[in-house]
Amino acid sequence: MKKVEEMSYDEAVIELQAILSDMQSETLSIDDLTSSIKRASELLQSCRDRLHSTEKEVNSVIEKLGLGE
Repeated sequence: MKKVEEMSYDEAVIELQAILSDMQSETLSIDDLTSSIKRASELLQSCRDRLHSTEKEVNSVIEKLGLGE
């Protein structure tokens, strides 16, 4: 399993979708469910951080170009 910090945003989203699919199928054992939820939490935090960072960068570029409000 790849470390979250080494994953691209798209890889993290794909893995999150797979975890959600597994959870919806109701075939996960309690032990697997616990580890899947923990992994999903880590992936979600990574995605949020990347989105926030990208938003800041885009806003910075917009300001530098004088295109802000």
